Amino acid sequence: MKIVDQRLLESVEAIARRAGNAIMDIYARDFSVEEKDDKSPLTEADKAAHDIIVRELAERQDGIPVLSEEDVDGFAGPDAKGRYWLVDPLDGTKEFIKRNGEFTVNIALVTQGRVVLGVVVAPALQVAYAAALGLGAYKRKADGTRQRIHAATKPAPGETWRVVGSRSHPSRALQSWLNRLGRHEMQSMGSSLKFCLVAEGKADAYPRLGPTSLWDTGAAQAVVEQAGGSVAQLDGTPLNYANPEQTLNPHFVVWGR
Repeated sequence: MKIVDQRLLESVEAIARRAGNAIMDIYARDFSVEEKDDKSPLTEADKAAHDIIVRELAERQDGIPVLSEEDVDGFAGPDAKGRYWLVDPLDGTKEFIKRNGEFTVNIALVTQGRVVLGVVVAPALQVAYAAALGLGAYKRKADGTRQRIHAATKPAPGETWRVVGSRSHPSRALQSWLNRLGRHEMQSMGSSLKFCLVAEGKADAYPRLGPTSLWDTGAAQAVVEQAGGSVAQLDGTPLNYANPEQTLNPHFVVWGR
């Protein structure tokens, strides 16, 4: 029996798109910005997208619990099969506030610590990325057409690495890592779109040597893995989701093939 299928993947993509539409309604007007306990920003759009996603996942009536950035306390843990939905209703809230378009809706399905399905919708850019175990990864463009995506093979010795990095979180550790990597060109990007650039072969690596949470990475990791890439901790072990009580990720690097 398959863990996931095309029907489920398309259903989750549709949910993410509806959440994205709600975000864009708010994006088009003035909106309020609050500050959470960790000093990160929170907008009406985060809340609206969360409400849509949680409600529509519940309507599926499969009983799979939801861990959302906007309701961590409401998550009681994975179900008896080790499954849970992992949701970032609005990844890149700072980019949303800056109105640069580089924000996403992220929905992933975790089973026994592994992301087996992931959808990343960038509503302002009118693109979506989706993937599931055994189904590969694809990108859907604004006109609705869908194309398979594949991570690029790593550069040959002496060639230039195409590296993507965070627009909002530069660091000395990142610069040191880049120096060790060798010749490279750097592109800055917000939200989980950095993973997606690696997944579709437009970047070779994305090092993240700063704080992230499970919901920041789960959906996009599924896209990268099903496109042939990998997401590994600095010791080389895959980034995993087996312990959702620990919501912070270790440092990691997203690699192409």
